Amino acid sequence: MRNYDIVVIGGGPAGLAAAKSASENGCRSILLIERDTKLGGILNQCIHNGFGLAHFGEELTGPEYAHRAIEELKRDAPGVEILLDTFVADFSTEKKELNLDTAEYESRKVNTIYAMNNKDGYFEITAKAVILAMGCREKARGALAIPGTRPAGVMTAGLAQHYVNIDGYMVGRKVVILGSGDIGLIMARRMVLEGAEVLACIEIAPQPGGLARNITQCLEDYGIPLYLSQTVTAIHGKDRLCGITVSQVDQNYTPIPGTEREIECDTLLLSCGLIPENELSRKAGLSIDPKTGGPFASESLETSAPGIFACGNVLHVHDLADNVTKEAIVAGKAAALYVSGEAETTSREAIDHPKVFPRKVVKPPEKTESESKETSGDTAVRRMTCIICPRGCQLSVTLTDPPLVSGNSCPRGEEYAIAEVSHPMRTLTTTIRVRNEDGTLGRISVKSKGEIPKEEIFKLAGKIHHTILQAPVKVGDEVLPGVIATSGT
Repeated sequence: MRNYDIVVIGGGPAGLAAAKSASENGCRSILLIERDTKLGGILNQCIHNGFGLAHFGEELTGPEYAHRAIEELKRDAPGVEILLDTFVADFSTEKKELNLDTAEYESRKVNTIYAMNNKDGYFEITAKAVILAMGCREKARGALAIPGTRPAGVMTAGLAQHYVNIDGYMVGRKVVILGSGDIGLIMARRMVLEGAEVLACIEIAPQPGGLARNITQCLEDYGIPLYLSQTVTAIHGKDRLCGITVSQVDQNYTPIPGTEREIECDTLLLSCGLIPENELSRKAGLSIDPKTGGPFASESLETSAPGIFACGNVLHVHDLADNVTKEAIVAGKAAALYVSGEAETTSREAIDHPKVFPRKVVKPPEKTESESKETSGDTAVRRMTCIICPRGCQLSVTLTDPPLVSGNSCPRGEEYAIAEVSHPMRTLTTTIRVRNEDGTLGRISVKSKGEIPKEEIFKLAGKIHHTILQAPVKVGDEVLPGVIATSGT
């Protein structure tokens, strides 16, 4: 049996930050368990940019964010032990109240974690404190109750993201996205860059679900229509999806008879929300908040079981990885103080009435084609969403000489608006093939070295698509003129 002061379950952004924070706050016996073969979690397949602005002070792709977090952990917390390719099947907790005024603190029963991997088989681990950082998962078709057959070609947007970005498989050619969550919006753009035709993005709500900046740079940039207050009411096909039925819905999200229309497609990607991954939490008997889907937690992120902490998307779904990291730092410190005996006892009131986690999403206003450009007297005015950061400021540009910008909350927004009306610029993120030393082909993520003119996106993407690199490749290497690696071999 292995014994540790703190065990962190999950090696994504939350687990990495929590383990580092616990080490920096004095804990020297820490184990980080990850079920995948490498650290980073979902970040490894999120090759798009938009990460790191708050935590690292610059815009990064998902693999770059993961790389920096892993490097920080190795540099600042070298004593953290890491178990990869290891699955946690269950863990048990002590249910009695913690009393810091007695000698029971050091002698109390520890938490037992039951794990397994190919090397060690099934084994047990004990820990004085456990940090849950298992992330979240997508709502699959079964949770959406869409009638119809079960052909190939229907999958979650995240699964398609893994197939395309990690495995290098193309999932379809005529694609429809159901739901306007950020993953679905990003995959709409990704599929276009890989040569697919994205026919529509369909959203049951009267407003989009993703960030305003993603509506602009993932749908509007590529002419992908967004249909609001509509949903998929039937799936057609035997072996492979051949089409779907789409219906309008009323204010209660009920399909309206007579509004059905058919869309011929071979792929349907589902982007209909995320659910905190809490099977382990439920097995351990933790109290679950029905509103968030995660455990109830105090201000120190301690759950209903003393010494069990939760952070990141397992607690509640976040919009930004930076916020996951920020929260995990709090959980890591709290767990370290708990183990050392310096933490205050968590009251039952704090558990039963925990902190509230608001979902901070900036929604783009509903607009028509005619509203994107209008006139004010004799001067044209163009309206747009700023894509510089997740805030998604709504900008107005008066097309004078020089242009006048309003609505921006920072100077970068003004710079973006002026460039957008004269020479739109974008960053390309994609993948490139790499021939490994054993002769097999793999794939790594790359991005353009800075922004390039929007009209050159497809030209550069095509050049990357027809290139095969030779391993090894490191993060930051310039693999082609103006193209740098964001992950390595």
